[in-house]
Amino acid sequence: MSEVTKTVGTVQGQPKVAVLGAGSMGTTFAMVLADAGCEVTLWGRDAAVLDAVDRTHRNEKYLPGVQLPPMHGTTDPATALRGASIVVVSVPSQVARATLESMKHLVHEVAAPGAVVVSLMKGVELGTDKRMTQVMAEVLELPDERVAVVSGPNLAPEIADRQPTATVVASRSEATAQLVASACSTGYFRPYTNTDVVGVELCGAVKNIIALAAGMAQGQGLGWNTLATLITRGLVEITRLGLALGADAATFSGLAGMGDLMATCASPLSRNHRLGKHVGEGLTLAEAIKATGGTAEGVKSSESVLELARAHDVEMPITAGVVEVLAGRLPLSELAATLLARPQKSEVAG
Repeated sequence: MSEVTKTVGTVQGQPKVAVLGAGSMGTTFAMVLADAGCEVTLWGRDAAVLDAVDRTHRNEKYLPGVQLPPMHGTTDPATALRGASIVVVSVPSQVARATLESMKHLVHEVAAPGAVVVSLMKGVELGTDKRMTQVMAEVLELPDERVAVVSGPNLAPEIADRQPTATVVASRSEATAQLVASACSTGYFRPYTNTDVVGVELCGAVKNIIALAAGMAQGQGLGWNTLATLITRGLVEITRLGLALGADAATFSGLAGMGDLMATCASPLSRNHRLGKHVGEGLTLAEAIKATGGTAEGVKSSESVLELARAHDVEMPITAGVVEVLAGRLPLSELAATLLARPQKSEVAG
């Protein structure tokens, strides 16, 4: 019996889960897990936030007004990880490597044997162009069967309000995907499983970049035609890159693909959409980041995604345009004209 199979068996009881990252998404997913019956410990760096989570079950900094179910909060990673059979990682993608390196020994020494590590992160690492599950597996020296990712149309404020939504749990191991899905299944949160880790992760990373473009368009006063164009052509870009990397085409029309893309591009609750809107209204990137608050993963991931696309000879004009605008090399007023002036071709070419 494999370690993962042994761990799957514990779901029939009450699995212990460590959630690393006490921001809005980390706290929200911790809430889902606790509502599903798991024993949850939330780890973060802000002592005041974690003390409130532990004592009053509230995180007013990131989820104001939300009453959380009973869970523990701590700034001590050893306390969070001790005995955990599932470890959820919800930190900014560009600091994931450093964060996990500092906890590697604890994952192996104090977490439960065969513990599964789950990514909520949606980005591609700068410098290596690696997806987050690749970073986790590499740093923590884990086999594919102990790594998973959760992604879908999952805006944290709506989940925290316990509004109905679905998501995708992807792992190369179906048993691992089922383990995580069982741990986070509630009356309002419906997980589906998938073994296409590459496709699910790329959807989560690239949709943030398309959402930046959608926000820029809205900030300029452009309407629904433009938004629909960006969403549909953005999905083409995501699909091109995914297929080049061996993903399953069916993933892109599902919850992690079109579902998450629609939610992130259209909702003002999306940080990437809000940041893009601020830029579209004339703020500098620095001003837009400050006005948005929190992490908008698409800003930094846009560069690494474009590097990944170019390395595989994949054309991604919207992504390239966003990179140029954010870098100050292309005036925002010229972005639409640049995209529309591209050579005419069949819609389904490539």
